Amino acid sequence: MDPIIQSLFDRKSVRVFTDEPVTPEEKALLLDCAFQAPTAGCQQLYTILDIIDQGEKEELAELCDHQPFIAKAQVVLVFCTDCQRWYEAYRAAGAEPREPGLGDALLAMTDAVIAAQNVVVAAQALGIGSCYIGDILENQERVKELLALPDYVFPAAMLVLGRPTQQQKDRPKPGRFEGRFTVMENRYRPQGEEQLREMFRGQTGRQSFEEWLRAFCKRKYHSDFSLEMTRSARKWLEPFLKGK
Repeated sequence: MDPIIQSLFDRKSVRVFTDEPVTPEEKALLLDCAFQAPTAGCQQLYTILDIIDQGEKEELAELCDHQPFIAKAQVVLVFCTDCQRWYEAYRAAGAEPREPGLGDALLAMTDAVIAAQNVVVAAQALGIGSCYIGDILENQERVKELLALPDYVFPAAMLVLGRPTQQQKDRPKPGRFEGRFTVMENRYRPQGEEQLREMFRGQTGRQSFEEWLRAFCKRKYHSDFSLEMTRSARKWLEPFLKGK
């Protein structure tokens, strides 16, 4: 198999790192790979915050659902949706721009996440482990203050990177649903209960469909962090909802 394609199959989230550093040259290469990502209108509607202050890493670890491994990562990158930079450039040029709206925010969020995924793929090629931290969307008020984010900038994703331990290398990658359940031709078709039960077959271990889904729903969907993420997301998007 082509090595790039193989790396996509091999890659898994890494949450335990060795003390071996990611070199400045490797970090620079990873960031250059981010810049090569597809981008709407070649605008690069994102800003990447390279978190190098240890105290800031530790605070982010607490704000992001109390996950200490974040502070132990060699590299912490926050990929921010950025509609501020172009808005200010338009104003500087006398272009009389409208206020950024929700469509601009979602387009920029796509740009930011695509750039982040380029880093994930490049890191895998370099033997560097990575883990997405979706919890960066939580605690909007404190994260906004900590990262000094203006109104039209908000975190789309955070990546932590470092050298995986042997245990992490050996850990099996979690399974994925079969493609027939996630690919539909031409239009969306809701799945019935029978299909859903078949989709989850092999995912629930020794538990029944009902037991596994009820526990997962309680642990994830109804969790405090999930509810906080929804609250914070509304706050992040408030400035864009005022735009046209």
